[in-house]
Order: sequence, then structure tokens, then C-alpha cells
Amino acid sequence: MMQFRKITGAKILFYILLIFFSLVMLLPFAWMLSASLKLNKDVFTFPINWIPKNPRYENYQEIWTQIPLLTFILNTFKLTIIITILQLLTSSFAAYAFAKLEFKGRRALFLGYIGTIAVPWQAYMVPQFIMMRNVFHLNDTHLAIICLQAFSAFGVFLMRQFYRGIPDELCEAARIDGMNEYQIWAKIVLPLSKPALSTLVIFTFVAVWNDFLGPQIYLTSTEKKTIQIGLRMFISQYSTEYGLIMAASVVALIPVLIVFLSLQKYFVQGIATSGMKG
Repeated sequence: MMQFRKITGAKILFYILLIFFSLVMLLPFAWMLSASLKLNKDVFTFPINWIPKNPRYENYQEIWTQIPLLTFILNTFKLTIIITILQLLTSSFAAYAFAKLEFKGRRALFLGYIGTIAVPWQAYMVPQFIMMRNVFHLNDTHLAIICLQAFSAFGVFLMRQFYRGIPDELCEAARIDGMNEYQIWAKIVLPLSKPALSTLVIFTFVAVWNDFLGPQIYLTSTEKKTIQIGLRMFISQYSTEYGLIMAASVVALIPVLIVFLSLQKYFVQGIATSGMKG
């Protein structure tokens, strides 16, 4: 009985800590939602009025007229969906080769590719921009961003770690039955990889959707810009429309929440199983 009480007490304390830290992490989002329903002068009042007495729902109407927000959202959807699909294909395909195929220099090539994760993008973004502008002439195009983000060393690492947990006997049996490597990848390995694929979808979708610096560097035409650049447009030379920024931020957050909530049941499983083997 004493041991049961100790276990129960430890669990209660654990859940209290989880609830506390969850509330702390959700606090900025609650403030953002509250600020999106206020006048600009009421956003930073103290003490904070979490529930506005006179909610200003007009903020959610003005964000569509102040800037071409719908165009920015459609551009962001276009880039995010295309890049996510390409990363799923390239990462899973390359990871299959690194995990299940034997070829000369496999380990050295994998380590060299994964080593690029340690190099910050800021270290090579200038020569990369010069190459895309002067060599490929892709400045001010969505294709430049798509080409640069279609391949992911992190995605290859994540998928390879998961593939290593799939028994080699499955692939050997498929080869005996006459399947080639493309068929094994498409019909056997991929269907077993839903947790890892879902995890990669979440990481890629969030990263591309929230990317600011990449579109800021490569896109100059207003009709090609993304939602993150659009949020910056609410900051003018003389004032900042915080109420409109928060309203637009709430709208921009909705697709990310939908994707995460749709795939969350695979997320933890994908992270856990991808890290079982080194």
C-alpha cells in the first residue's frame, strides 16, 4: 500500500509538472489570440486583459484588404506542398540506398552528406544566391526555393534510421520473388514507414511554412511572396499594427496545427523508432 501511494504521488507530481510547463508554453499563443482581438493601443496594456471586453473582430477582416494575404497564403501552400512531397521522395529513396544496399563508399558518402547538417545555412547563403542568380537565372522565382529545399540531409538521416529497423529478410525475400529495388522500396519499405514519413512531413511542412529568410532573399515581386513576408508588411516606417499582425499570425498558424494534429499519432512513434539504431 505504501509503495502504491508513492507511485501514485509521483505520478500526480509528474502530471502537475507537465500541466504547468504546458500552460507556460501555451501562454504566448493565448496572448497572440487575445491581442488579435484588440486595438493597437490596447495590445501592450498592463495588467494584461486576456479577454477583451469589446473584441475587435474587424482585425480579421482588415488583414485581407491591407495586404494581398490570400495570394501570400496560396504561394506558401504551393511551396510547402511541393517541397514536402519532393523531400519525402528524395529522402526516402536515398535512405533506402544507404540502409539496404551495399555499394562501395556507402558509409563515407553517407557521413559526408549528413555532415552538411552541421554547416549553418548563413555560411553559404551568399554564394548559393549568386549561383542561383548568375548561373541558373532563377532569382525571383519559386523554382529557386523549390530546388534548394527539395533535398534534406536531416530527412535522409531520419528515414535511414527507421529503415535500419526493418528486417533485411523482407527485402531478401522480395528479391527472391523477382522484385527489383524500386519495387521493394515502393511496395514493401514505404508502406511500413508511415511513422517516419509522418514525422518528416511535420518537420518539413513547419520549416517551409515558417521560412522567412529564404523567400526574403529570392523573391522580390509582391505576387510571389509568402505569408511570413506578408506579416512583415504590417510594420510600416512610422507604426506597427500589432493587432493586425497577431490576427494574421493566427490565420497563418491554422494550417500548421491541422497538419500536426492530423499526424501526431505517428509523430512520437516515428521519432522513437528512428532513433533506436545508430
